[in-house]
Amino acid sequence: MGIGGFVSVDLIYVICRGGGTVDHGHMRISLVFGIAQPRASWRATALTLLLMLLLSACKGPADAPPDVDMAGNDAPLRLAGPGAVVSFPLMRMAQTGIATADGLRPVRFALWHSPDQLRVLMARGELDYSAAPANLPALMRNRGEPVRLLNVSVWGLLWLVSRDADVHDLDDLRGQTLLTPFRRDMGAIVLHALLDARDLQPERDLQLRQTRDGLDAVTLMLADQGDHALLPEPTASLLLHRNAERGGAPLYRVQSVETAWAQTFPRQPELPQAGVMASARMAGDAALGDAVVAAYADAARWCKADPPACAALAHTHLPQMPVEALEQSIRVTRLDGLPAASVRPQLEALYALLLDGQPETIGGRLPDPAFYGP
Repeated sequence: MGIGGFVSVDLIYVICRGGGTVDHGHMRISLVFGIAQPRASWRATALTLLLMLLLSACKGPADAPPDVDMAGNDAPLRLAGPGAVVSFPLMRMAQTGIATADGLRPVRFALWHSPDQLRVLMARGELDYSAAPANLPALMRNRGEPVRLLNVSVWGLLWLVSRDADVHDLDDLRGQTLLTPFRRDMGAIVLHALLDARDLQPERDLQLRQTRDGLDAVTLMLADQGDHALLPEPTASLLLHRNAERGGAPLYRVQSVETAWAQTFPRQPELPQAGVMASARMAGDAALGDAVVAAYADAARWCKADPPACAALAHTHLPQMPVEALEQSIRVTRLDGLPAASVRPQLEALYALLLDGQPETIGGRLPDPAFYGP
């Protein structure tokens, strides 16, 4: 009589989702039994348990969660964006849902904290649509990921803030230090394009002091450890709001990068800075893409028509931001969701400029025509 046994079993396994086999493979598992049975019985018991495991993994549609249709038509769409004005309409869409031909589609919204994180989330298939800087979907597309840019919604997100009333634009920063939170993202791309065009060379003509993030730049400015900062909204409005609360020395909202861009590049005066992109999985659904673009445009109009309500909604996602600063950021930002195909000339003008000076930021070439959605 034995008191136990150790059995190794080779298993061809399958993983079933929605009643269909989508994966398979081979593995070796080991089972330990505290039984008093011959070895042949151990093997029979092991095979029985493995069969039960396989059957439990292959649940049919009836075992799916009741709020999710197996075809995916009722599953909430997964939207995401940064803690910036470009995301405020997405937050509204999560509140209202998206009207489609099949009815109202529920939506979930989540924040991402860097373009690198967004790329990882997209690569893992964890997002359906996301706000993104205009260069990122072009870069991903040119690296072989079949994403699409659905719209351009933000045309001016960055502001130069200074404590010097005599500073009116970037040219006035010669010999000065500029705080900037941008690294390898659209803010950095735009800033370096503007500096290059104005023959302002970092280290030679001005110093760029890299901060950890926008909030770090705000802290340094409030502590009188910086005189000038280039910040995105709503961080620029946060700085001005906190400074007013503290009764600090005056700070000035000097110039938007949108204005600086138009002055610097008069042949391509519009700056399509950010929009909404479709993941590789969703890029082929033109009807849903149309619905997303239409819903975003409606939500953007709502935000511009009622900044206090939009700010209150954004505050639920960004509780560290005062409502007053969020409201001001909405008022000073050009928020206008236009289909990417309709503003393709403006996008290609931007991409062509980047190809001349920073080709790596879009993958070395212009995106193909199918890139421009919806």
